[in-house]
Amino acid sequence: MTTVVPLVCFALLGVGAVLILARLARGPSLLDRVVATDALLVTIACGIAVYCAVYEDISLEPVLLVVALLAFVGSVSVARYIGGMLVSTADPADRGADADLAGRPDARREGTP
Repeated sequence: MTTVVPLVCFALLGVGAVLILARLARGPSLLDRVVATDALLVTIACGIAVYCAVYEDISLEPVLLVVALLAFVGSVSVARYIGGMLVSTADPADRGADADLAGRPDARREGTP
């Protein structure tokens, strides 16, 4: 079954994957690379889904599920890791007045009428 629609879908997914690989290689930051990796996994999952739909082959559906779960778990793991790095490296002096009031729960009410 060779029609134009599957060929166009695979071509567009291929072009998208090449552009995503360029973003993955270029960066410039870690978060850009994480987003590019997630987008690449989603593009791979879309390619597998198009293949399954066009050729009516359900044997690759477990692979599709694994790729989707890998994309989700990878993104969440990196986001938690980056979030933990941002919280642990914060300097108390950068927080301003809230750093001084952290130990006194009623300190915010002292100056109000």
